[in-house]
Amino acid sequence: MPGMRSSGLAFYDFDGTLVSSNVVTQYAWYARQRPAVEAAWRTAKLAASVPLLIGFELYSRRRFNEVFYRHYRGLREDWLRNQAEGLFELVIRPAVFPGARQLVENDRAAGYTTVLVTGSPDFAVGPVARWFGFDHVIANRLVFAGGVATGAIARPVIAEEKKVAAMRGLAQEHGVGMERCKAYSDSLSDLPMLEAVGLPAAVNAGRRLRRIAIERGWPVRELAEAGPRV
Repeated sequence: MPGMRSSGLAFYDFDGTLVSSNVVTQYAWYARQRPAVEAAWRTAKLAASVPLLIGFELYSRRRFNEVFYRHYRGLREDWLRNQAEGLFELVIRPAVFPGARQLVENDRAAGYTTVLVTGSPDFAVGPVARWFGFDHVIANRLVFAGGVATGAIARPVIAEEKKVAAMRGLAQEHGVGMERCKAYSDSLSDLPMLEAVGLPAAVNAGRRLRRIAIERGWPVRELAEAGPRV
């Protein structure tokens, strides 16, 4: 019947795959929108934490998320959501790789249900999802108490095996086998995400993931560089 989707889902990593920005640049922008003294304190605290964050990212993406999102402690949920359009227009949209939207549109035209799978917080990627036209978003959610971020992440943390579990769960809801799904990522940490589907592709991949993709006969794609970040 016209308008019906195929049985496939296409899963897209976000940072480094579709955009050149990341969760750190997202938070840094939020921090700069605060009153001057608080903005300076939050920015300095973020800068001081970078060496530690790099270490955690090399060790565990899940642990990186748990430590990094503590920076959001004390920020109101309604303020974060109200600022999300500005974040998108000034930080995320200029960092979108020019070929990214076409990649998603091509899968949609082929009948795939499109799914953004990201470690970013859900409030930050709402405008992104609308702009790309994603059918579903799998993202991290912060814990709020009385409308204020506690610094904790709601379980499950979208990273590593939990990322794959969320993908499998959504595919099951759609009655789709993972062998009929696509996945795109740039990061070696997302190797389980790529291995979980029947049609994986390395996009803007680093040296190690590129080598693995070539050895396994996976497509390797490079999207054009985005414009300058704001």
